[in-house]
Amino acid sequence: MRATTRLALLGTGMALLTTAVSAGTAQAADGGSGDIRIDKVVVNGGKPVVLGTTKMVSAKVSVTASDDSGIAETTYISGDGPGSSYGQIWDDEIRCVAASATRSTCTGTLVFDPEGFGGSGILLGNSGAGTWKLATLVSAHDHDYIHRNAATTFKVQRHSRLTANAAPEPVKKGRTITVTGLLSRADWNIQKYTGHGKQKVTLQFRKKNSTTYTNVKTVTSSSSGALKTTVKAASDGYFRFTFAGTPTTAAVSSPGDLVDVR
Repeated sequence: MRATTRLALLGTGMALLTTAVSAGTAQAADGGSGDIRIDKVVVNGGKPVVLGTTKMVSAKVSVTASDDSGIAETTYISGDGPGSSYGQIWDDEIRCVAASATRSTCTGTLVFDPEGFGGSGILLGNSGAGTWKLATLVSAHDHDYIHRNAATTFKVQRHSRLTANAAPEPVKKGRTITVTGLLSRADWNIQKYTGHGKQKVTLQFRKKNSTTYTNVKTVTSSSSGALKTTVKAASDGYFRFTFAGTPTTAAVSSPGDLVDVR
C-alpha cells in the first residue's frame, strides 16, 4: 500500500500527513493531453459524508473517464477540505472496470476516522467540516492524461442529534403544551456531542392517524442547544422538532412524542 486511505480532517497535523502522500502530485495544476476526458465523478453516492464521534465512515469514490485508446489507470484520488484537511488513495487501492473499449469507471474508498489518523493519535478538528474538493489524475493507454484539482465537490458534516418531549400528557383540549428538546452535534475536537446553539429549529405536528407532519412554529436553540416552546392542545398527535442542517452539520429530526388530548 503506497498511502493510507484514511482522511484525517486535520489542521495542525498536516505536516505529519504529508509524509504519507505525494504532495507534489496532489498540488499539481489542472492539465492534460490528448482527447481523454472525465465524464463523471461521484462521492458517497452523492450524499454528504456524516461522522459522529467514534465510528469510522467509508465513502466510495468513483471516477468515470473516456479515451479512444481506453483508460489505463487512475493514479490517485484525493480529498482536499477546509482547515488543511486532506486524504488520498493511490493506484494500487483503486480498481478500474471497463464499460467499453474506450470508457472505464475507477473506484476507491476514502475512510474518515473521527478518533485519530492511522494510529498516530492525531485528533480530528471541527474545522474539517464543510465543502471538500475531489482531485484526480487519470491516464490512458496511449499516454494521454487528465488532472483536475476539483473534479467535483462533496460535503463532510458533523452528525447531529435532536430530542423532543411534549408535556403534560394527557392534557385537556385548549390547555398549554410545553415542548422541550435538545439539539447537539459531534465535536471532533473532544469526541463528544455538545449543544448546538443559536440554530433555527422547526416544531412540527401530525395528527394521530396521519402520516404527514406540518410546521407549527420556528424555535431558536439556546447557547447550550436547549429548545423550549408552547402550543395549545387541539387533538391527539405527535410533536417533533426538525433541523434543516447547515453546510457543516447534518440535518436531523427528533422522534415524534405522542400527546393524548382529552
